[in-house]
Amino acid sequence: MSFLPPTTNSQYRGAIASTWFLALAAILTLVPGLIHSFLPDGGAGVIGGLDMGDRRDMVIGVFRWEGSTQLALGLGMLAVALRYRPLTPLFLALVIVERGLISLHGWVLSPPVSGHHPPAHYGSPVAVALALVFLVLSLRPRDA
Repeated sequence: MSFLPPTTNSQYRGAIASTWFLALAAILTLVPGLIHSFLPDGGAGVIGGLDMGDRRDMVIGVFRWEGSTQLALGLGMLAVALRYRPLTPLFLALVIVERGLISLHGWVLSPPVSGHHPPAHYGSPVAVALALVFLVLSLRPRDA
């Protein structure tokens, strides 16, 4: 018995570029996860530009929670990109959902009152467009 089941990469028929994009998306998820988890203010002030006021502990706690979920998701994405490639379309669809919701909330439903947008608000619409392209490519069989 091992921690991870055997790789399923030989069963993947989509574009290899899609798996590399998923690996890049994993890294771009892990880095903010590390920042939110381990930066003294979770990135809320120094990156997000938030005035935490008298609720500093709560804001940092929420950022740490977000960092924890980003680390877990990023590790899952990396496992798929490196060992379980047949799941690439599913994980690219999850990237589209996550980044699409970040874009919707950040720009339409609840944009920051201060007008200052964190980096994720700018990168998320781009990530959605790219993930859509790579999702289509991951679903098309490669030439033999």
